[in-house]
This record gives sequence, C-alpha cells and structure tokens, in this order.
Amino acid sequence: MTVPHPKPWWEVATVYQIYPRSFADSNGDGIGDLNGIADRLDYLVALGIDAIWISPIFPSPMADFGYDVADYTGVDPRFGTLADFDALLAKAHAKGLRVLLDFVPNHSSDRHPWFVASRSSRDDPKRDWYIWRDPAADGGPPNNWISDFGGPAWTYDAATGQYYSRAFLPEQPDLNWRNPAVRAAMLDAMRFWFERGVDGFRIDVLWHMVKHADFPDNPPNPDYHDRMGEMHRVLQHHSTDQPEVHDIAADMRALADAHGAVLVGEIYLPVPKLMTYYGADDAPGVHLPFNFQLIEAAWDAPELARRIVEYEAALPPGGWPNWVLGNHDRPRIATRVGAAQARVAAMLLLTLRGTPTLYQGDELGLPDAQVPPDRVQDPRELREPGLGLGRDPVRTPLPWDATGGFSSTEPWLPIDPAHLPLNVVAQSDDPGSMLTLYRRLLALRRATPALSTGGISDVRADGTVLTWLRGDGAERYRIVLNLADGDVPFPTIEPGDRLLSTHDGMSPTLRPAEGVLLKVR
Repeated sequence: MTVPHPKPWWEVATVYQIYPRSFADSNGDGIGDLNGIADRLDYLVALGIDAIWISPIFPSPMADFGYDVADYTGVDPRFGTLADFDALLAKAHAKGLRVLLDFVPNHSSDRHPWFVASRSSRDDPKRDWYIWRDPAADGGPPNNWISDFGGPAWTYDAATGQYYSRAFLPEQPDLNWRNPAVRAAMLDAMRFWFERGVDGFRIDVLWHMVKHADFPDNPPNPDYHDRMGEMHRVLQHHSTDQPEVHDIAADMRALADAHGAVLVGEIYLPVPKLMTYYGADDAPGVHLPFNFQLIEAAWDAPELARRIVEYEAALPPGGWPNWVLGNHDRPRIATRVGAAQARVAAMLLLTLRGTPTLYQGDELGLPDAQVPPDRVQDPRELREPGLGLGRDPVRTPLPWDATGGFSSTEPWLPIDPAHLPLNVVAQSDDPGSMLTLYRRLLALRRATPALSTGGISDVRADGTVLTWLRGDGAERYRIVLNLADGDVPFPTIEPGDRLLSTHDGMSPTLRPAEGVLLKVR
C-alpha cells in the first residue's frame, strides 16, 4: 500500500498578517509591540488560523514604518528586543502557530551602515553595494524612472557627484543585487532568522529587486491619467521584473527548503508573469508568489469566475495557489464591496483552493478608517495627497473592546469611532457577527480536507451568482455566492445539504449578499 506523502504545512495553513504597530500595545507607548502580539495569541488560536506573518520589526528610522531597514538581524526597540522575539516565537510554536517575518531585500534604510559607507566615497568598498550612476548630460537623473511614491527614482548625492537609485523614498536606497557580496550578506540575514526558528518570510517587492543593467528609459504609459499616481506615468519595463531576479529567488528557496520554511513573494504582475516566480524544476522560485486577483477584481460574478479559472489554468505543475483579500497597502474589503458583501468575500477567500492570507481586522469587518488630516502619517499620502493612495486608513489600531483596548495611551494612529462597535469583545459572543463567521469558516476548512487541499472544478457565473465545487475523493462541496443586493433564484445545482450560510435561517431563494456552502449528496 502506498502511503500518501504529507502536504507541506503551508499548503494546509491559513496565514494571518499582523501589522505590529497596530495590533496590541503592551507597554503603553501607543505603538504595538512583540509582547502585545504574544499576549493576544489565544485570540488567533481561537480564530483558527495556522501561521502569522508579522510586518517588519527590524531596527528602522521609520521613514516608511519599518520598510526602511537599518539592521537586518535585530529588533527595533519600539517593538521590543531579540529576547522578546524569541519568547514570542516559542510561545507561538507551543500553541501550534507558525511565524513568518517580512523581509525587505530591495532596499535598506539610508541609515544602514552599508549605505553610510557606500555614500562616504566613490572608492569605499561598499560603494557597489548600492546602485550609483552619473548624472545625465543635462545634470539631471540618469533616466526617466519614477519612484513608486512619485518623483524621480533617483536622489543626487552632492558629496560624490552621483545619483543613487531608490524605487521608493530617498531614505530607501536600492541594494545592488548584481553584487555577489550583497547577495551573500542578505542570505546570511535570512539564515540568521531561520536558525532562530522562523518558519518563513514574506519577501517585500520581490519583482523590484534587479534593475536592467544598462538603465534605459522606461516607455511612457499610454493609459496614464493623473488620478493614478505619478509612478504610473511610465511602464516599469526596465526597473522591475528582470530575468536575473529568478536566480536570486532560487538561492532564497534553497535556503528556505533546507529549514522546512516557506517563502511568499510580493509580486504585483499580470498572471502569466506572476507564474514565472514559481521557478523551474532546476531553479525553483518562491513557494507562493502572492496572488492579488481578489484585491484587483471588480465585484462581479463573471469577472471573478474568469479570474479564478485563468489563474488555476496558469499554475505550473506542482504550483500551489494562494489568495488574499487585503493587506497593509490596499483598501479594506469591507470598504471595497460593502459590509454585507464582505461576508460573502470571507466565504470566497476561505473556500477557494489554495493558501488564504487574512489581514488583521478583516475578520472584524473593519472598513477603511477615517484619519484626520493632521494625524496622517503615511509618506505616500504626504507626497501625493488627495489621490486616495494613502495607507493609514488600513493601518489604524485593532479595536479590542468598546473603548479601543489597544493601548493605555493615545495610539500612533487614531482608532476610528466607527470601528469601536466592531470590537473583538462585542463580536466574540455574537453568533451573527463577522468574527463568528470567520471562526466557523476556518473551523470547517480545517476539519474538511476537500476545502483545505481538495480540488476545484465547475467554476461558473450565473448572472450575479458565483459558484464552484471543491472535492477530495468521494466528498464534494458546492459553494454558492450571491454578489447582488437582491434575492435571486438558487442556481441549478446537484442536491446538497447546507452546512453554512452567511445568513441566519433557511430560505428557498438565495438572499441578498448571501453565501451558502453545501455538502453534495
């Protein structure tokens, strides 16, 4: 008898993203921290997730709130100490939770000792650890590349007479991954955390990591308009998604595989290009290239069906899918589709084939927060105000109780009063709450192999109704979602018994914004 090979843990898992500044504050300074996360692990266990991904906790000047790293092997004092991290990791593991960290390899902080040395002289040994170029003939930037935060993707250094590349803020100089010493140093940093017991990394802006060796201009974007943000004025053909990045991903993958760890790559690219980040048999890439289809899609049954089918069909042999509704950079699902449809979206996310990732607060149904203009912190909003690109509305503190419960003092971002009725305590014992719905869906997913690792088939749209089958051997489950705000007839499907609905009670029709999960007879 052949014994089935066990699935990798990350294929069976549900991942929960923690934005540490806003999860829980244990020391009363208004900023969330590692001990705050440790204190709330029981909440995550009760929710039913399997792994936490923690946004950057490394020492940082916080020009971009941790995505400007000054030391890849330390913990910022705002969040605690290495000892605090070790204690959190041990406590999480004891409760059956895996821990992923956020690795930021495209750029460091301009305060990192590597860049301080690189900037000190053209002759410094670390000069080539970053990307330096002479000015253009007119003295301006070397080419027309645009920062993701607006303005040129280059900053002039008067002391050495050259520009350095930076895809984001001037305080975030791009590392030169064509330099073998940089690659070795960054792999050593990853190894440091793996040897402490970390279960994986989410790799920030993986597709940005290598630039075209000749630095040609990017072509203009023919579809650009001024509400898109200046970064979209050009198409990033030469400043991102270069073929050499796949060799780097293969090196990272080998290191992760040696430690039984997972790599999740942040990659905002069309599906055909996204699939290349799974790598090849002789050079595997990241285990899970992040799939942002649900974040970017219109809330429309035919479009969602098309995207699900095309994504599944594009997966390479052995490639495991993944899905995400939101993160720390994009508007919340409850704001994008409304509070009622956010319940349908929860069933969508947690019943598709693949590893789902939840963003903190989505399990409470939080909408984007209203942040007063004088409290705005996000550098992107401050650089391009009024375009709706700011990320503060999805980064405000989690409401643990009716008073907020996040901190004993004023938090770094205000809690929106509209979030307070949606707090954890209020929802925990409410059978009709969003939190209860997430808990029920996650429990059912964990207990049902067909819903966690089974196959998917018959994905189709019938007007406003989206439906598909999940199966594992003889067991099959039908998911039926009404994306409309009115009653619709049940689609013609095989007989089944209702296991779960986003609504109370039973109805002969599919009610407005209702999702139903049935076990096929």
